[in-house]
Amino acid sequence: MKKIIGLLAVSALIGLVGCAKTDPYTPAADASGEDIFYANCTKCHKPENDGKVMSLSAKMSTKEAIIEKVQKGGMTMSSFPNITGEPAQRLAEFVLKNSRAK
Repeated sequence: MKKIIGLLAVSALIGLVGCAKTDPYTPAADASGEDIFYANCTKCHKPENDGKVMSLSAKMSTKEAIIEKVQKGGMTMSSFPNITGEPAQRLAEFVLKNSRAK
């Protein structure tokens, strides 16, 4: 039983680490926030059953915080350093408009 639990834990960790890297994606200058989200973010962030794209903590409920997280990534989140300028603004606006607060 301990071996099975260990295998499951290692598998889960590998799955989480698989999303943590730098992604070279560069959106088109006129890409909408929705296009950027569905082209990249849904690789790891699956929209919720009620149509909301994700739940945001109070700390992540500003455009600036979302853009920083997208560009720098996190422990298990890929960084997208090429999502900048207006496309980054549009992505952050889309996420804020279509998410719920935790």
